[in-house]
Amino acid sequence: MDNEEAAASQPTPTVARRPIMRLLEQLGRKGTLRILWELRDGSPQSFRALRTSTEDMSPSVLNDRLKELRAAGIVELSGTGYVLTESGGELVKRLTPLNQWANRWFE
Repeated sequence: MDNEEAAASQPTPTVARRPIMRLLEQLGRKGTLRILWELRDGSPQSFRALRTSTEDMSPSVLNDRLKELRAAGIVELSGTGYVLTESGGELVKRLTPLNQWANRWFE
């Protein structure tokens, strides 16, 4: 059995089979949710503005997360700054009830 056949016979990792796991893994990365939350109003933000609104997240982490979110089709870079894509906006809308629940829980 060659390497290609061996790889084909291995079970598919759980993350690859379950999109929800991929999403949760992405959202769980440091700073990802904070970036999405700061972009939720639809106003474009420059890298510098995002750095400030994310409480001075390190530039390397912010840059990495923005690259990941752009690759995932959740954020895009417009002529005036970073904005949520249509898909990113839908994701944030789905997080809004979780925010409402968290506010009640925190009280």
